[in-house]
Amino acid sequence: MAKFRPTIILSAAITLDGKIASYKGDSELSSKHDKVRIHRLRSKVDAILVGKNTVMRDDPLLTVRHVKGKNPIRIILDSRATIKSSSKIIKTSRNIPTIIAISKKATRKNILRLQKHPVEVIISGKNRVNIKELLRILKRKKINRILLEGGGTVNWDFVRRGFVDKAIVTLTPFLVGGKEAITLVEGKGFSKISKSPRLKLEKINRHENELVLYYSLKHNKKN
Repeated sequence: MAKFRPTIILSAAITLDGKIASYKGDSELSSKHDKVRIHRLRSKVDAILVGKNTVMRDDPLLTVRHVKGKNPIRIILDSRATIKSSSKIIKTSRNIPTIIAISKKATRKNILRLQKHPVEVIISGKNRVNIKELLRILKRKKINRILLEGGGTVNWDFVRRGFVDKAIVTLTPFLVGGKEAITLVEGKGFSKISKSPRLKLEKINRHENELVLYYSLKHNKKN
């Protein structure tokens, strides 16, 4: 596991056909029991990271609610700094530490708008957020464990670079279909199975119709 960056734990609930949301954006997959597990997991990490699209689609709080515990730092990848001031993330940033990671492509107007709120803005990358550089910065801030909650495009960015160390995925009893429905990992994909990361199944927990799968990933030294 790399020392230059935090440990990354990919966390998601998926349908049997690999979707994390329907084609209309409905992502209510987890049972109440699994939501408790997820929030307990959130309470044990330093930060939780999602992309701007997840914020736009779901308008999440990304807090710990179903169990007692400290809220993790919230990190939003938003290359152009377009997150809405009306989002729950921004509106609650006074009480919950929030980092907005942007690129140099963000306009001065958008940056100034963000800086009116109690969020930390980190500029990393030219046209889009440079994830490797961002992770180095976060590590220096003593952020050692990050829960990656996607969505699919952000998950792909981390997977293809070998930046995912563990994956905890709840397999839910649904088949939603739809070529426009978001899968766990989007992006271009690997050309060959042999080029994709090989995961090691560490544990399986079952609760009624759900399975929680715990995987670890091996990396080469450069990651």
